[in-house]
Amino acid sequence: MLTIQDKAPEFDLQGALHDEIRTYKLQNYKNKWIVLFFYPLDFTSVCPTEILSLNEHYDDFKKSGAEIFGISTDSAYSHRAWAKELGGLNFPLLSDFNKRIAHQYGVLNQTTGEAQRGTFIIDPEGKVRWLNLASVDVGRNIGEILRSLRALQTGRTCPANWQAGDPTLS
Repeated sequence: MLTIQDKAPEFDLQGALHDEIRTYKLQNYKNKWIVLFFYPLDFTSVCPTEILSLNEHYDDFKKSGAEIFGISTDSAYSHRAWAKELGGLNFPLLSDFNKRIAHQYGVLNQTTGEAQRGTFIIDPEGKVRWLNLASVDVGRNIGEILRSLRALQTGRTCPANWQAGDPTLS
């Protein structure tokens, strides 16, 4: 399992965005903040609520200088079909069909072969700065991911419930 300050494992994965399938490499996003989220499967019940909420907040993440990537063990073709069914997405869904990246990030469910709900914020130096794992039964709070990203970007110590614009502790 990765911990805070670990170097984020590189990925080189096929992904779907705007009906196009292409390769996405973490190394191509150096000097950017990355929000990387793993989810179990396309065409399920909880996952679309998270993905659509992230899509609704996409502009807020972009204004904060972050790129968003979703990863599951489904194929890129499944991602393309699902994104179309969801009405289109502003960020790519990546295919970890061989389950290697989910394993490297410590979110692979060895029993089912699916990714667990894991979220990682990676800083511009490629280090994991925030991570969260959740039960497959509980969707993530997208506002908390955005709040945490913004707090990390201050480079300062932030208190509980800190919001952008609030004073920091240091």
